[in-house]
Amino acid sequence: MDSDQVKRLEARCIEEQPPACEVSCPLHVDVRAMLAKVKLGDFPAAFALYSRVVPFPAILGHICDHPCEAGCRRAEAGGAVRISQIERTLVDETCSTLRRQAQRIARPKHVTVVGAGLSGLTAAFDLAMKGHKVTVLEADAHPLERLHHDYEPHILPPSAIALDLGSLAALGVDIRCRSRVTGGEGPLGLASLIEDQDAILLALGPGVAAAFAPTIKLSDNGRIEIDPDSRATSHPKIFGGGYHGALGEVYSPVKSIYDGRRAAGSIDRFLQGASLMANRDGTKATTSCLYVNIEAHPAVPPVEAANSKIGYTPDEAIAEADRCFPCNCLECTKACAYLTHYKTYPKRAVREIHNNLSIVMGNRKANRMIDSCTLCGLCETVCPTDLAMGDVCLEARREMVDNGHMPASHHDFALRDMADSRSHRSAFVRHQPGHDASAYLFFPGCQLAASAPEQVQKLYQHLGETLAGGVGLMMDCCGAPAHWAGRKALHDEVVAHLRESWQAAGQPEIITACATCLSMFRKTMPDLPVRSLWPLLAEAPLPKSTRPVAPGTVFAIHDPCTGRHESEVHTAVRSIAADIGLTVREISGPELTTCCGYGGLVTFANREVADAIVDKRAAERPEDYLAYCAMCRDNFARRGKRSAHLLDFLFPVEGDTDPAARPDPGFSNRRDNRARLKSRLLRELWGETMQDPDPEWTILISDAVRADMERKLILTDEVCAVVAHAETSGQKLKDRKSGHLIATLRTGPVTTWVEYELTDEGALIHRAYGHRMDVEAQK
Repeated sequence: MDSDQVKRLEARCIEEQPPACEVSCPLHVDVRAMLAKVKLGDFPAAFALYSRVVPFPAILGHICDHPCEAGCRRAEAGGAVRISQIERTLVDETCSTLRRQAQRIARPKHVTVVGAGLSGLTAAFDLAMKGHKVTVLEADAHPLERLHHDYEPHILPPSAIALDLGSLAALGVDIRCRSRVTGGEGPLGLASLIEDQDAILLALGPGVAAAFAPTIKLSDNGRIEIDPDSRATSHPKIFGGGYHGALGEVYSPVKSIYDGRRAAGSIDRFLQGASLMANRDGTKATTSCLYVNIEAHPAVPPVEAANSKIGYTPDEAIAEADRCFPCNCLECTKACAYLTHYKTYPKRAVREIHNNLSIVMGNRKANRMIDSCTLCGLCETVCPTDLAMGDVCLEARREMVDNGHMPASHHDFALRDMADSRSHRSAFVRHQPGHDASAYLFFPGCQLAASAPEQVQKLYQHLGETLAGGVGLMMDCCGAPAHWAGRKALHDEVVAHLRESWQAAGQPEIITACATCLSMFRKTMPDLPVRSLWPLLAEAPLPKSTRPVAPGTVFAIHDPCTGRHESEVHTAVRSIAADIGLTVREISGPELTTCCGYGGLVTFANREVADAIVDKRAAERPEDYLAYCAMCRDNFARRGKRSAHLLDFLFPVEGDTDPAARPDPGFSNRRDNRARLKSRLLRELWGETMQDPDPEWTILISDAVRADMERKLILTDEVCAVVAHAETSGQKLKDRKSGHLIATLRTGPVTTWVEYELTDEGALIHRAYGHRMDVEAQK
């Protein structure tokens, strides 16, 4: 994952884009953060955010023309937040004294600002904060004369003006009133100022400037000709300003402040000898691309002040601030338990993943985070820009594997389970009994065979009776675990084997019962004819074995994440459920379905995240769940959510009267189920015999110990092998206190310890524990 790719991915995540209110404000006040503080009643913190950007908070807090409210997205759900009223309350409650600390620079420059309006004084403020020596020359008797004339004292108190002017004086700004600058000679002549000063700002506002014509270029209407972006004039030392707006436009205090700030930025660059515009923020962005799900917020009208003349009380300001959403995208984080767990969003996660992959020496702390994504595609579905974190994590996993940085413990168990499902112990391909060719090839998948072996056999027999031309059977794995683990070479090997087996079977049409298998075949072997089992079953009469359903039986239907876009399958499954007599309730709909926690092998890499994912999904509806993916059903059952598989009703198992109560078989039973299914099918359908291996040792395991082994991913076969090795080799220890025996055995990267005692019935297991890692001797 190179830096250019990272930048492209980061650019697609819009979460860090500013909200519309901030973009609409020329000063870019962080309104969202400010209102969040007000909402908490923390007025000092809110004012600190406000005054950090606004040079004259006492003044602007009273007369701001609030362009931010025009961009407020709350306007679409009850009315824009009355930000200006909150500003005034914030200033009245908090703004008493302001302490501004100017920068210290070795050689401060001397700047003269002509004009003491809001624009000129803002430029003076900003330049003084940067450490320059600033003198303001004003022709009138007072600075900010316009504000005194245009605003009544009850709107803009004189005390507010005095407070902000005091902050200028504290910064050392020298304001000289009744000092009219002329175009001629003398101390206040423009020529003298050019000679004495390092830079000059003519913040003259809308007035004509004919007197300055000999020195700087004027426009046809007699005003100073100013570059609209840099505020530069025809003379390199002179800059122009003084916002006056377009013809007929109402005066805007906030735009006037912005005008002064823009000019001050250019002057500071000029004084440093830097480009006036290089790498400078644009000036015309007035809209935000930040996505906000307005429909998720009910319409709430604005708070009306009890006394409109004085505005909001603090409590009213807090109530109005509470109407702010606030504006965030985070659609993926809200939908995804993985992103929620890591308190992140794609842009930040992509950056962290890239940094993790770039480490040459040191700890790669994001390895587990990379392996905790289910790769389910939900984030891409809900993202306004279709950014897929699953693709990012999968590519990172492949890079970790290629560089030897993939922790062995994360995926070893799943890959060994895949190897077992592909081994001679479980896998085989046969034509339908009595046929020497197959028009179809049923591929139930390794997980359905492991979860419900009897139903696989009944389903296969049903297909053989229903479809003409012969239905072959392929018991194997589609290779999804290798794909999810980033093991490209291993996955390519699986795909090559499946293609070879399909060709040997006569290239029949493949029928998959598993959504993941369907997805893997279509992605890796798009030229193979493959279809889902469910539309096929929906087209045919219900099997004779279909279980009668009591009227009013209700299930909430869960769709597998790997089939979120398979609309034909969604329709077929719901049709079958209706034909059976089931009433189904939607949880989130097929396209917004979540993973059950097994996808991406998260169950093995990060059990905490996997459990959070399945628990979140299980809590969405109170009804029992209906699934048509074996792993989904078993994962819900593992976490205590009553769940049934659709095949439980079509091909019920004798004596199973409550399919939703069927427990999770567990990993050991899953492996054994696959092996026993192969043996039974070969014996009963094809008349072949397969020797079932006898256990090496009889072991006794309580339910509590078995549950602990399941949590630790320790198989019954592994425990049995440890006991058998200890009893045949004598390599064991005895705990004198308990009398228990302790033994260990290492198989590849897996080391297992077992604590047991011998009884007349066999070895009673008290505890098992182990680890998965490669231990290398230091040379």
